[in-house]
Amino acid sequence: STCACVEYYGKALESLIKQVKIMSIHGKMKDKRNKIFTEFRKLPGGILVCTDVMARGIDIPEVHWVLQYDPPSSASAFVHRCGRTARIGNVGSALVFLLPMEESYINFLSINQKCPMQEMKPQTNVLDLLPKLKSMALADRAVFEKGMKAFVSYVQAYAKHECNLIFRIKDLDFASLAKGFALLKMPKMPELRGKCFPDFTPVTVNTDSISFKDKNREKQRQKQLEQQR
Repeated sequence: STCACVEYYGKALESLIKQVKIMSIHGKMKDKRNKIFTEFRKLPGGILVCTDVMARGIDIPEVHWVLQYDPPSSASAFVHRCGRTARIGNVGSALVFLLPMEESYINFLSINQKCPMQEMKPQTNVLDLLPKLKSMALADRAVFEKGMKAFVSYVQAYAKHECNLIFRIKDLDFASLAKGFALLKMPKMPELRGKCFPDFTPVTVNTDSISFKDKNREKQRQKQLEQQR
């Protein structure tokens, strides 16, 4: 749903999935966008992590799966997203992830867009990759900051969802969401003010001590910290 989520999960997938080309596209990549899109079209296989900037008006041959991690902000966008697969007589699948409290969205889509959907049972024996993502955040401040920014942007986008009777920010389980983003601590943001999260355990490490792997960025950060002191 947001550029920050694309940046974070694109980076995560690069580390977690080997021997598969991972590329990312979002609306803030104005100059790079066409280059990345052209490169992706030429690939024999790969994964493109993107926002709704790629939901319509583009044609990539033989897209097998469209995985919608976030439900789109409008019902028409859902159909446009699905339309990136099964092009010109080809076969393809589209999947949207929903929480149990969001299931009435299925009825909404079937009425609003005349779009029939089938339930796909959750996969069993799924590998828990969250510890690896946490380790990445502890080893590089860039990953830690990307995760925090992605979480904040996700919550803000959820709060602005067009179907706010179905997607209710007050019913969102922030602790589980933070775990899913592999956060090391809860961020400070207005939506979380005054709330307690007994189900979320922050790391015991002082996150200010996490440094950037990029030496120039770390040097700059240390300079800023010195000025603050």
